Amino acid sequence: MCNLYSLTKGQDAIRGWFDGIDDQAGNLPPMPGIYPDYSAPVVRGGAEGPVLSMMRWGLPSPAFALKGKKTDRGVTNVRNIGSPHWRRWLGAEHRCVVPFTSFSEPHNRPGQPSRPVWFALEEDRPLAFFAGIWTQWTSVRKLKDGETTDNLYGFLTTEANAEVGAVHPKAMPVILTSPDAVQAWLTAETADLPALQQPLPDGTLQVIDPEH
Repeated sequence: MCNLYSLTKGQDAIRGWFDGIDDQAGNLPPMPGIYPDYSAPVVRGGAEGPVLSMMRWGLPSPAFALKGKKTDRGVTNVRNIGSPHWRRWLGAEHRCVVPFTSFSEPHNRPGQPSRPVWFALEEDRPLAFFAGIWTQWTSVRKLKDGETTDNLYGFLTTEANAEVGAVHPKAMPVILTSPDAVQAWLTAETADLPALQQPLPDGTLQVIDPEH
């Protein structure tokens, strides 16, 4: 489960993937560590075209997961798009893409502490996007803040390819590596989404040094 990623390319790089994007994200600094419940840039479809804005990472949790709890910390990754909880947000109006330059998966070894392993398309960390969904939701994320209404996002996972599977065999994010793939995710018919929920081909990702 990917619960940490990085975005170190600027807004110009994000805007370059889209025609006529409405940039509402403000002045974005580099974001070397994006964690659950952080605000981060997301691109969604709008009435006049694509919109770049800030959203909070973590979709609403299913009702069963909230029993006995006072807060909803959110769900960062979505695997089962056949679930009724997620199906309501699979239409094009709720689809989004999440820009990133690298992402981390935990490497768990018997008798040793878990450590993060970072992946990117190349050593210089070119921009790519996670396939995601978003919604506006009212909930209590933190007790001290009380009830808030937020634009929330999460991204899809799928079976791991060879590189990710060597570290974290359960899953990897659904990654889009071209403008055509991004547009396909944002505009596809809902019935066609399972065909897009696929891992990158083996050999596409590299393990990278997080310090550089």
